[in-house]
Amino acid sequence: MGRGLLRAVGRRLALGLLTLFLLSIVVFVGTQVLPGNPGRAILGPLADIRAVEALNEQLGANRPPVRIYLDWIGAMLTGDMGQSYTYRQPVAPFVGAALVNSLKLVAVIFVLVVPLAIGAGVVAALNAGRTVDRIVSIASLSLTVIPEFVSSIVLILVFAVLLRWLPLTASWPPGAGPLVQLQHLVLPALPLVIVLFGYIARMARSGTIEALSADYTRTAILKGLPWRTVLNRHVLRNALLPTITVIATQAGYALGGLVVVETLFRYQGIGNLVLTAAKGKDFAMLQAGVLTIGAFFILVTLIADTLVVMLNPRLRAGLKR
Repeated sequence: MGRGLLRAVGRRLALGLLTLFLLSIVVFVGTQVLPGNPGRAILGPLADIRAVEALNEQLGANRPPVRIYLDWIGAMLTGDMGQSYTYRQPVAPFVGAALVNSLKLVAVIFVLVVPLAIGAGVVAALNAGRTVDRIVSIASLSLTVIPEFVSSIVLILVFAVLLRWLPLTASWPPGAGPLVQLQHLVLPALPLVIVLFGYIARMARSGTIEALSADYTRTAILKGLPWRTVLNRHVLRNALLPTITVIATQAGYALGGLVVVETLFRYQGIGNLVLTAAKGKDFAMLQAGVLTIGAFFILVTLIADTLVVMLNPRLRAGLKR
C-alpha cells in the first residue's frame, strides 16, 4: 500500500470518526437531553416522584449534561456500553449477539442478491435495447419502490402459509445446524433482496455499457483478442468498480434497515433490538445499538472506498501526484 493510498485511507478514517462523533452527540441529545427528565420519561407521568428521583440517581441523570456525555462516551471507548434498564445487565452482550444475528442475515441477503443483480445488469447491458434489457430495467425500477413490509407480507403468505416451503419465523430451534438456520433466514432475506436488486443491477448495467463504449475496449477488440478475454479483462473489471461502492453502501443500509424485516419475522437482530429499546425507553441499549449501526456503516464504506482505489489504476495514479 503506497503513501498516497495510506493518506487517502487516513483522511476517510478521520472523516468517519468525525461522523461517528457527531452521531454520538445526536444520539445523546435525543436520549438524555430532549426527554428532560429521563427518570420521568422511563417511569411515566404518574410515577411517584421518589421513584423518579431514585431512578435519575441510578442513571446518573442529575449531573450536568456535558459531564454525562463525557463519562458515557469515555466508557463507550473502553467497551463499556452501560447497564440495560430493562434487563438489569450489561448492554454489550445483548448488542454483540444481536449484531452477529443481523450480520448472518445481511450475509444471506448479499450472497443471494450480488450475483443475481450483477448477472442481470451485465446481461441487460450486453443486450442493450432488446427485450431482455427492457425486462431487467423495468424489473429493477419496479422492485426498488416496493416497501419491505409489503413484500414481506406477500412472501409470508405465498411461501410460508400457502406453499409451506419456508418457516414462518426467523427464529430457529436451539442447537439448530447451519442448514436449518439458513432455511429460517431465506424468507426474511428476500424482502431486502428485492429492494437491493434494483440498485445493484442498474449500476452494473450502466457501468458495463460505459465500459463497452470505452477506448480501451475498442483497442482490445481491434487487437483481435477473443471476446471472452475482452469481456473479462477489460469490460467487467472496469464496469464493476462503481458497483463495489454501491454494494458496500447498501450493506450499511441493509443493516440499518432491518427493523421492519426483523420485527415482522421476530428475528433477534440489531434492528429489532434498537426498536425494542426505543419502545421500552432503555436509553443505554438504544444508544449502544444506534452507535453500533453507525460504526458498521462507516467501516464498510471505508473498506469499499479503499477497494475501489486499489482496483482502479487511474485513481491510484491520481494519489501519487
